[in-house]
Amino acid sequence: MKNDSAIPSPELIEQAAAHLRRARHVCVLSGAGISAESGIPTFRDAQEGLWAQYSPLDLATPEGFERDPELVWRWYEWRREMIRAAHPNPGHVALAQLAQQVPRLTLVTQNVDGLHQRAGSPHVLEYHGNILRDRCTVEQVVAERSEDSRRSALPRCAACGGLLRPDVVWFGETIPRRALVEADEAAADCDAFLSIGTSSLVYPAAGLAEAALRRGVPVIEVNPNPTDLSPHADIVLQGPAGRVVPALRQVLTEGVGR
Repeated sequence: MKNDSAIPSPELIEQAAAHLRRARHVCVLSGAGISAESGIPTFRDAQEGLWAQYSPLDLATPEGFERDPELVWRWYEWRREMIRAAHPNPGHVALAQLAQQVPRLTLVTQNVDGLHQRAGSPHVLEYHGNILRDRCTVEQVVAERSEDSRRSALPRCAACGGLLRPDVVWFGETIPRRALVEADEAAADCDAFLSIGTSSLVYPAAGLAEAALRRGVPVIEVNPNPTDLSPHADIVLQGPAGRVVPALRQVLTEGVGR
């Protein structure tokens, strides 16, 4: 049975679509909520079962990796298996289609799963890296694994033999400079801002919507639950991204040529 209560009113969706229709540049920030709809647990939710006994400081910090790289790699390989088995949902697909409907769209994601790219979104700014890539701890570049890594619990760099780590941003680390600069530039230039599936609690990502609000740019939030951003957003579309974003894109499509 169709659950229409999961979709905001047509009037509210039309108001949001009207902002996007007028926009020269749309900036989108996506968070864990959109990927949760593809069955990918959030960082906290991934600490279940065996992993519940470990602190995030054991699994997602440089210090934890230095203490026990094998433990950290076991956790990340387990998460990688889940992500490889997942598929983009209608929210990811609708965002990729939206990029073709507006003059310019900058997509900043806090997610590390690569589902936006798999859905067809171009030029995704990965704020927290990508869990499916390896980075050399010696050269500090994305690297391929050596042949010997297939027979070892700890992957090594094919170029220098250095220990590899997941190419993600851990607690206490800085955002990759390119993603940080380009996201800030997009928030400073856009004339419509979409916040999708993010709690708006984690900085500096949460500051992007705040920057848009300070400029008087219309901010549209898509989230099933209220967040810290909700009282300040111009339009709150309460519901799952997998239903709300396709509905928003459909109304935007129907409005072309009006």
